[in-house]
Amino acid sequence: MKATAYLLPAIAVVVAGVLSSIYVVDEREKALVLQFGQIVTVKETPGLGFKIPLIQEVVKYDDRILSIDTDAIEVTPSDDRRLVVDAFARYRIADVVRFRQAVGVGGLRTAQDRLSDILNSQIREVLGADQVTSDTILSEDRRILMNRIRDQARASALSLGLDVVDVRLKQTNLPSQNLDATFSRMRAEREREAADEIARGNEAAQRVRALADRTVTETLSAADRDGQITRGEADALASATFANAYGADPEFFDFYRSMQAYENALKGANSTMVLTPDSSFFNYLYDADSATQTVQ
Repeated sequence: MKATAYLLPAIAVVVAGVLSSIYVVDEREKALVLQFGQIVTVKETPGLGFKIPLIQEVVKYDDRILSIDTDAIEVTPSDDRRLVVDAFARYRIADVVRFRQAVGVGGLRTAQDRLSDILNSQIREVLGADQVTSDTILSEDRRILMNRIRDQARASALSLGLDVVDVRLKQTNLPSQNLDATFSRMRAEREREAADEIARGNEAAQRVRALADRTVTETLSAADRDGQITRGEADALASATFANAYGADPEFFDFYRSMQAYENALKGANSTMVLTPDSSFFNYLYDADSATQTVQ
């Protein structure tokens, strides 16, 4: 009985010691085995691990991709238009040994504070470069700038054992005190561009109207010239026709001209004429036996 009384506690102590010497690392973690604060074992693959109870301890770190949001900061691009920028980054612990040496017992919180400082520094450096303007930051070219921030932040974060996977600018806004001045400047620029467009449109319209007026003048002149030529040719043809007719039958020509004279003289309300008895005006209206006629 006494042996059993001593054996059970001994077995319990042994079991407790064995259990306390075993630790488990899953696929989302990396682990370090520390002895008096010094790293003795690195466990980066999932599975069981062993340590010395009471002497060694296990510290686990997340092996997944993590995210961090930076505080909003003001940057001044090369065109001196200040912008308020905030970003977020995705990172992971790439070198767990270096990470432990860099942050110590502060762990992930200390690492994020230092990474945030690195990101803010690189954001100011990249967005404040000589050839970077606010229009560039607000355009599609911002992707190039974000990749540049990521690469430079990655180089600096390696000393922390971190790998910066991606950096994105969440918001890029104007400071509230600069909004009115910026909007006024943008409005003035747009009004100037509109005035330039209107001036160019008016100039083009004047050129079109001048061309149209010249075309109309040239067309009317050509039509009038052609009309004059046609009328001249018609008059010449008529004169030639009369001349041929007169040459062919002078008596018929005299008769035709007399009929035209009668028509022109006796039209309208006035149809009375006083002629001398021997007038030849109405020769074609006289009777053959008449000596004198008074025509009304």
